[in-house]
Amino acid sequence: MPGSHPPSSPVPRLYPVIYERLVRDALTEDLGRAGDLTTDAIVPPDLRATGRIRARRAGRVAGLDVALTAFRILDPAVEWEVHAGDGSDVEAGATLAVVRGLARELLSAERTALNLLGRLCGIATTTRDLVRAVAESGARVACTRKTTPLLRALEKYAVRVGGGSNHRYGLDDAVLIKDNHRELAGGAAAAVERARRHAGHLVKIEVEVDGLEELEELFELGVDAVLLDNMDPETLRRAVGIVAGRAITEASGGITPETAAFVAASGVDLLSVGWLTHSAPVLDVGFDLDPP
Repeated sequence: MPGSHPPSSPVPRLYPVIYERLVRDALTEDLGRAGDLTTDAIVPPDLRATGRIRARRAGRVAGLDVALTAFRILDPAVEWEVHAGDGSDVEAGATLAVVRGLARELLSAERTALNLLGRLCGIATTTRDLVRAVAESGARVACTRKTTPLLRALEKYAVRVGGGSNHRYGLDDAVLIKDNHRELAGGAAAAVERARRHAGHLVKIEVEVDGLEELEELFELGVDAVLLDNMDPETLRRAVGIVAGRAITEASGGITPETAAFVAASGVDLLSVGWLTHSAPVLDVGFDLDPP
Protein backbone atom coordinates (compact mmCIF):
# COMPACT_ATOMS: atom_id res chain seq x y z
CA MET A 1 0.00 0.00 0.00
CA PRO A 2 1.48 3.41 -0.92
CA GLY A 3 2.09 5.98 1.76
CA SER A 4 2.49 5.63 5.50
CA HIS A 5 0.00 4.98 8.31
CA PRO A 6 1.19 5.99 11.77
CA PRO A 7 -0.78 4.12 14.45
CA SER A 8 -3.50 6.19 16.10
CA SER A 9 -6.61 4.21 16.98
CA PRO A 10 -6.76 1.08 19.16
CA VAL A 11 -9.66 -0.03 16.96
CA PRO A 12 -8.45 -2.50 14.30
CA ARG A 13 -8.61 -1.07 10.79
CA LEU A 14 -11.25 -2.42 8.46
CA TYR A 15 -10.19 -4.96 5.85
CA PRO A 16 -10.14 -3.16 2.48
CA VAL A 17 -12.31 -5.90 0.97
CA ILE A 18 -15.15 -4.61 3.17
CA TYR A 19 -15.24 -1.18 1.54
CA GLU A 20 -13.38 -1.24 -1.80
CA ARG A 21 -16.42 -2.25 -3.84
CA LEU A 22 -18.51 0.39 -2.11
CA VAL A 23 -15.94 3.07 -2.94
CA ARG A 24 -15.83 1.88 -6.56
CA ASP A 25 -19.62 2.09 -6.77
CA ALA A 26 -19.57 5.59 -5.31
CA LEU A 27 -16.98 6.71 -7.86
CA THR A 28 -19.02 5.15 -10.66
CA GLU A 29 -22.10 7.03 -9.44
CA ASP A 30 -20.21 10.32 -9.57
CA LEU A 31 -18.34 9.77 -12.84
CA GLY A 32 -21.42 8.49 -14.64
CA ARG A 33 -21.19 7.61 -18.31
CA ALA A 34 -18.91 10.40 -19.55
CA GLY A 35 -16.44 10.90 -16.70
CA ASP A 36 -15.37 14.21 -15.17
CA LEU A 37 -16.21 16.62 -17.98
CA THR A 38 -14.81 19.68 -16.22
CA THR A 39 -11.49 18.22 -15.12
CA ASP A 40 -10.87 16.25 -18.31
CA ALA A 41 -11.36 19.40 -20.38
CA ILE A 42 -9.07 21.60 -18.30
CA VAL A 43 -6.32 19.46 -16.76
CA PRO A 44 -3.63 17.75 -18.91
CA PRO A 45 -3.64 13.96 -18.46
CA ASP A 46 0.02 13.74 -17.38
CA LEU A 47 0.02 16.65 -14.92
CA ARG A 48 0.92 15.66 -11.36
CA ALA A 49 -0.17 17.45 -8.21
CA THR A 50 -0.05 17.33 -4.43
CA GLY A 51 -3.17 17.76 -2.35
CA ARG A 52 -3.89 18.00 1.37
CA ILE A 53 -6.90 16.59 3.17
CA ARG A 54 -7.71 18.95 6.01
CA ALA A 55 -10.23 19.08 8.82
CA ARG A 56 -12.10 22.36 8.60
CA ARG A 57 -13.66 21.75 12.00
CA ALA A 58 -12.30 20.09 15.13
CA GLY A 59 -13.23 16.45 15.60
CA ARG A 60 -12.15 12.81 15.61
CA VAL A 61 -10.79 11.18 12.47
CA ALA A 62 -12.42 8.01 11.12
CA GLY A 63 -12.44 6.53 7.65
CA LEU A 64 -9.23 8.02 6.30
CA ASP A 65 -8.17 4.75 4.66
CA VAL A 66 -11.59 4.56 3.02
CA ALA A 67 -11.19 8.05 1.61
CA LEU A 68 -7.66 7.40 0.37
CA THR A 69 -8.90 4.32 -1.44
CA ALA A 70 -10.94 6.56 -3.75
CA PHE A 71 -7.71 8.19 -4.95
CA ARG A 72 -5.96 4.83 -5.31
CA ILE A 73 -8.74 3.34 -7.41
CA LEU A 74 -8.45 6.13 -9.99
CA ASP A 75 -4.66 6.35 -9.78
CA PRO A 76 -3.08 3.05 -8.67
CA ALA A 77 0.30 4.78 -8.39
CA VAL A 78 -0.90 7.48 -6.00
CA GLU A 79 1.19 8.09 -2.89
CA TRP A 80 0.16 9.54 0.47
CA GLU A 81 1.44 10.40 3.90
CA VAL A 82 -0.96 10.17 6.83
CA HIS A 83 -0.51 12.94 9.40
CA ALA A 84 -3.54 12.20 11.60
CA GLY A 85 -4.97 8.70 11.26
CA ASP A 86 -8.20 7.18 12.52
CA GLY A 87 -8.73 7.79 16.22
CA SER A 88 -6.86 11.10 16.23
CA ASP A 89 -8.54 14.15 17.73
CA VAL A 90 -7.68 17.13 15.55
CA GLU A 91 -8.24 20.86 15.60
CA ALA A 92 -9.73 22.89 12.79
CA GLY A 93 -7.20 23.32 10.01
CA ALA A 94 -5.23 20.16 10.80
CA THR A 95 -3.79 18.21 7.86
CA LEU A 96 -4.97 14.61 7.90
CA ALA A 97 -3.05 13.38 4.87
CA VAL A 98 -0.93 14.59 1.96
CA VAL A 99 -1.73 12.91 -1.38
CA ARG A 100 0.47 12.95 -4.50
CA GLY A 101 -0.59 11.70 -7.91
CA LEU A 102 -2.10 12.55 -11.27
CA ALA A 103 -4.00 15.82 -10.96
CA ARG A 104 -7.00 14.65 -12.98
CA GLU A 105 -7.51 11.61 -10.81
CA LEU A 106 -7.07 13.54 -7.59
CA LEU A 107 -9.75 16.02 -8.57
CA SER A 108 -12.14 13.37 -9.87
CA ALA A 109 -11.90 11.30 -6.67
CA GLU A 110 -12.08 14.28 -4.33
CA ARG A 111 -15.83 14.45 -3.70
CA THR A 112 -16.29 10.72 -3.17
CA ALA A 113 -13.37 10.67 -0.73
CA LEU A 114 -14.63 13.66 1.24
CA ASN A 115 -18.24 12.48 1.33
CA LEU A 116 -17.21 9.22 2.99
CA LEU A 117 -14.60 10.78 5.25
CA GLY A 118 -16.84 13.59 6.48
CA ARG A 119 -19.65 11.16 7.25
CA LEU A 120 -17.46 8.77 9.23
CA CYS A 121 -15.58 11.52 11.08
CA GLY A 122 -18.92 13.06 12.04
CA ILE A 123 -20.15 9.78 13.54
CA ALA A 124 -16.87 9.21 15.40
CA THR A 125 -16.91 12.76 16.78
CA THR A 126 -20.53 12.56 17.92
CA THR A 127 -19.89 9.19 19.55
CA ARG A 128 -16.76 10.46 21.29
CA ASP A 129 -18.65 13.38 22.79
CA LEU A 130 -21.48 11.17 24.07
CA VAL A 131 -19.03 8.63 25.51
CA ARG A 132 -17.31 11.45 27.39
CA ALA A 133 -20.66 12.70 28.69
CA VAL A 134 -21.43 9.38 30.41
CA ALA A 135 -17.87 8.37 31.33
CA GLU A 136 -18.33 8.73 35.09
CA SER A 137 -21.17 6.19 35.13
CA GLY A 138 -19.22 3.39 33.48
CA ALA A 139 -22.06 2.82 31.00
CA ARG A 140 -21.21 2.05 27.39
CA VAL A 141 -22.70 3.84 24.40
CA ALA A 142 -23.95 1.60 21.59
CA CYS A 143 -25.23 2.26 18.11
CA THR A 144 -28.20 0.48 16.48
CA ARG A 145 -29.23 -0.79 13.04
CA LYS A 146 -30.43 2.69 12.09
CA THR A 147 -27.64 3.10 9.60
CA THR A 148 -27.37 4.38 6.03
CA PRO A 149 -28.18 1.50 3.66
CA LEU A 150 -24.98 -0.25 2.51
CA LEU A 151 -22.79 1.87 4.83
CA ARG A 152 -23.43 -0.11 8.01
CA ALA A 153 -19.98 -1.68 8.35
CA LEU A 154 -18.32 1.72 7.89
CA GLU A 155 -20.68 3.59 10.20
CA LYS A 156 -20.40 0.99 12.96
CA TYR A 157 -16.63 1.14 12.57
CA ALA A 158 -16.79 4.93 13.06
CA VAL A 159 -18.78 4.37 16.27
CA ARG A 160 -15.99 2.12 17.55
CA VAL A 161 -13.37 4.71 16.64
CA GLY A 162 -15.41 7.20 18.66
CA GLY A 163 -15.18 4.93 21.69
CA GLY A 164 -18.65 3.43 21.38
CA SER A 165 -19.86 -0.15 21.13
CA ASN A 166 -21.78 -1.91 18.40
CA HIS A 167 -25.18 -3.45 18.89
CA ARG A 168 -26.02 -6.28 16.51
CA TYR A 169 -24.82 -5.80 12.94
CA GLY A 170 -27.95 -7.27 11.41
CA LEU A 171 -30.91 -9.52 11.96
CA ASP A 172 -28.69 -12.60 11.79
CA ASP A 173 -26.26 -12.20 14.69
CA ALA A 174 -28.50 -11.88 17.76
CA VAL A 175 -32.12 -12.31 18.85
CA LEU A 176 -33.96 -9.14 19.89
CA ILE A 177 -37.59 -9.84 20.77
CA LYS A 178 -39.68 -6.67 20.53
CA ASP A 179 -43.30 -5.94 21.36
CA ASN A 180 -44.58 -7.03 17.94
CA HIS A 181 -42.78 -10.37 18.28
CA ARG A 182 -44.30 -10.92 21.71
CA GLU A 183 -47.75 -10.03 20.43
CA LEU A 184 -47.58 -12.41 17.49
CA ALA A 185 -46.15 -15.22 19.63
CA GLY A 186 -48.79 -14.87 22.32
CA GLY A 187 -46.47 -13.51 25.00
CA ALA A 188 -42.83 -13.16 26.00
CA ALA A 189 -42.53 -16.73 27.27
CA ALA A 190 -43.65 -18.25 23.98
CA ALA A 191 -41.44 -15.89 21.99
CA VAL A 192 -38.34 -16.70 24.05
CA GLU A 193 -39.01 -20.44 23.90
CA ARG A 194 -39.35 -20.38 20.10
CA ALA A 195 -36.24 -18.21 19.72
CA ARG A 196 -34.20 -20.52 21.93
CA ARG A 197 -35.20 -23.56 19.88
CA HIS A 198 -34.36 -21.78 16.62
CA ALA A 199 -31.09 -20.03 17.52
CA GLY A 200 -27.71 -21.66 17.99
CA HIS A 201 -26.12 -22.04 21.41
CA LEU A 202 -23.81 -19.06 20.83
CA VAL A 203 -26.63 -16.63 20.00
CA LYS A 204 -27.70 -14.32 22.82
CA ILE A 205 -31.36 -13.46 23.43
CA GLU A 206 -32.51 -9.98 24.38
CA VAL A 207 -36.09 -8.94 25.11
CA GLU A 208 -37.53 -5.44 24.93
CA VAL A 209 -39.66 -4.50 27.94
CA ASP A 210 -41.93 -1.50 28.46
CA GLY A 211 -42.71 -1.91 32.16
CA LEU A 212 -41.25 -3.22 35.40
CA GLU A 213 -43.85 -5.95 35.84
CA GLU A 214 -42.40 -7.89 32.90
CA LEU A 215 -38.89 -8.17 34.28
CA GLU A 216 -39.24 -10.98 36.82
CA GLU A 217 -40.94 -13.23 34.26
CA LEU A 218 -38.03 -12.76 31.87
CA PHE A 219 -35.44 -14.01 34.33
CA GLU A 220 -37.37 -17.20 34.80
CA LEU A 221 -36.92 -17.62 31.02
CA GLY A 222 -33.18 -17.08 31.23
CA VAL A 223 -32.72 -14.16 28.83
CA ASP A 224 -29.26 -12.64 28.36
CA ALA A 225 -30.22 -8.98 28.11
CA VAL A 226 -33.20 -6.69 28.57
CA LEU A 227 -33.87 -3.59 26.51
CA LEU A 228 -35.56 -1.02 28.76
CA ASP A 229 -37.56 1.01 26.28
CA ASN A 230 -38.56 4.65 26.78
CA MET A 231 -38.23 4.62 30.57
CA ASP A 232 -37.44 7.73 32.60
CA PRO A 233 -34.27 7.67 34.75
CA GLU A 234 -36.12 6.81 37.96
CA THR A 235 -37.91 3.86 36.34
CA LEU A 236 -34.60 2.75 34.84
CA ARG A 237 -33.02 2.85 38.30
CA ARG A 238 -35.77 0.63 39.67
CA ALA A 239 -35.41 -1.73 36.71
CA VAL A 240 -31.67 -2.06 37.29
CA GLY A 241 -32.42 -2.94 40.90
CA ILE A 242 -34.85 -5.66 39.85
CA VAL A 243 -32.40 -7.10 37.32
CA ALA A 244 -29.69 -7.11 39.99
CA GLY A 245 -26.94 -8.17 37.62
CA ARG A 246 -28.76 -11.19 36.24
CA ALA A 247 -28.71 -9.80 32.70
CA ILE A 248 -27.29 -6.93 30.69
CA THR A 249 -29.46 -3.83 30.96
CA GLU A 250 -29.83 -1.56 27.93
CA ALA A 251 -31.65 1.77 27.94
CA SER A 252 -33.20 2.83 24.65
CA GLY A 253 -35.50 5.51 23.30
CA GLY A 254 -35.44 9.29 23.60
CA ILE A 255 -31.83 9.55 24.77
CA THR A 256 -30.36 12.93 23.89
CA PRO A 257 -27.00 14.59 24.59
CA GLU A 258 -28.77 16.52 27.35
CA THR A 259 -30.34 13.47 29.04
CA ALA A 260 -27.64 10.84 28.44
CA ALA A 261 -25.80 11.45 31.71
CA PHE A 262 -29.04 11.14 33.72
CA VAL A 263 -29.92 7.91 31.92
CA ALA A 264 -26.45 6.48 32.51
CA ALA A 265 -26.58 7.41 36.20
CA SER A 266 -29.48 4.94 36.62
CA GLY A 267 -26.92 2.14 36.52
CA VAL A 268 -27.73 0.61 33.13
CA ASP A 269 -24.94 -1.17 31.29
CA LEU A 270 -25.65 0.29 27.86
CA LEU A 271 -27.22 3.32 26.24
CA SER A 272 -28.58 2.38 22.81
CA VAL A 273 -28.60 5.48 20.59
CA GLY A 274 -29.83 5.40 17.01
CA TRP A 275 -28.97 8.98 16.14
CA LEU A 276 -25.25 8.25 16.40
CA THR A 277 -25.50 6.91 12.87
CA HIS A 278 -28.68 8.36 11.39
CA SER A 279 -28.35 11.99 12.52
CA ALA A 280 -24.71 12.71 13.38
CA PRO A 281 -23.58 15.94 11.67
CA VAL A 282 -20.95 15.53 9.00
CA LEU A 283 -17.51 16.80 9.95
CA ASP A 284 -16.40 19.43 7.46
CA VAL A 285 -13.27 18.21 5.67
CA GLY A 286 -11.65 19.62 2.56
CA PHE A 287 -9.08 18.80 -0.11
CA ASP A 288 -6.78 21.56 -1.38
CA LEU A 289 -4.11 21.27 -4.06
CA ASP A 290 -0.73 22.86 -3.39
CA PRO A 291 0.19 25.68 -5.76
CA PRO A 292 2.07 24.36 -8.85
